[in-house]
Amino acid sequence: MTVATRPATYREVFAEPSFRTLFAARTFAISATSLQIFALSVLVYTTTESPLLSAVAFGAGFLPQFAGGLLLGSLTDRLRSRPLIVTGYAVEAALSAVLALAGLPVGVALALVAAVACFAPVFNGAAAKVIAEHLTGDAYVLGRAVSSMSSSFAQLLGLAGGGVAVAALGASHALLLAAAFFLVAATIVQTFLTTPPGSLAAPPAPPGTSAPPSGTSPSPASAATRTDQGRRNAIRDSWTGATAMLADRTIRRLLLAQWLPPALVVGAEALLIPYSANRGLPPGAGALLMAGPAAGMLIGDLVIGRFVPPTWRERLVFPLVLLLGAPLLLLPAAPPLPVTAALLVLSGFGSAYSLGLQRAFLEAAPEHRVGQLFALLSTGLMALQGVGPLLSGAVAELATPAVAIACAGAATTLVAVTTRKPR
Repeated sequence: MTVATRPATYREVFAEPSFRTLFAARTFAISATSLQIFALSVLVYTTTESPLLSAVAFGAGFLPQFAGGLLLGSLTDRLRSRPLIVTGYAVEAALSAVLALAGLPVGVALALVAAVACFAPVFNGAAAKVIAEHLTGDAYVLGRAVSSMSSSFAQLLGLAGGGVAVAALGASHALLLAAAFFLVAATIVQTFLTTPPGSLAAPPAPPGTSAPPSGTSPSPASAATRTDQGRRNAIRDSWTGATAMLADRTIRRLLLAQWLPPALVVGAEALLIPYSANRGLPPGAGALLMAGPAAGMLIGDLVIGRFVPPTWRERLVFPLVLLLGAPLLLLPAAPPLPVTAALLVLSGFGSAYSLGLQRAFLEAAPEHRVGQLFALLSTGLMALQGVGPLLSGAVAELATPAVAIACAGAATTLVAVTTRKPR
């Protein structure tokens, strides 16, 4: 599918079977993730009454992805995509089940979430690579918009369901529901995502080794040696590729533009439950406020992705980043609940700025490292979204959640400069 000179349509995007499959699976998976994060944050806050620990619970699955993306990212180009994606969803399902049933101390639970998160960039990079392989031109940009809309809609479902599930069933049962959603996502990918036969080339033999003669099988010792060397090569190749891409000025600018604003905004979102509690808002208001940015993202991706021409998307990047941060500056004024929710929706709309970067980002990808570049994008995005809640939580401990949210909004407007092309 090639759409280069005109805006793509939803029909063209959904005509691709692989995209349809990943769209459906991702909807279930993001709903599960939102439900898991909300239930865990509520559980930690009610147990500790600490804004910092609540923010850490919100971001525990983000920061560790930095290590996984740097050291394992090349696996997205070395292994088949479908098994990687299915494994990722299955591992997340197991994590939610353990959190629900094992009765772990807060520190142990957060450490387990962090350990599983190390592998997330590989799984996410595999899914992004599949989409990039099957959609090109503006169809790819619209596909990314639809994926983002799916994420926003799924977050709304997860947060709405999370508020209801935690209130009606308790946090543990809500985590079991999240595990079930992850299993549905894994089943969808395993059943419907096709992998072209022979699409994976065997990794090259390590230097100094040779393939066994025709008609013979390698000895167990030599096979074990090659396996160990292959693992070391995967780590070395991942590191080499990541450092080379980060050294590229264009790729680095596009990565920073997609990393920094979301990290700061997520730091603010991680404090919405303590913010709601400090203001004495009605029960369930925390879930309503957390749903605001997701609703804004859904609207923004729909409007900017479908109805704004490609060239205008790129021109709107800078003002949309400003819109992402500016509404957060007003939250310390404690506006009425509907106004607060509307400000968060407006901020979420600004997240559509990333659509204006997608065409340039895909064009900048090295030909043989497309999957790793997407894994690197996911790595920095998730890792910095782990740092954001930590910083905002620390500010909230020293001041108030409202002040910390405003600081995140101010910083977002300042980093908007990273989205501008150098002249």
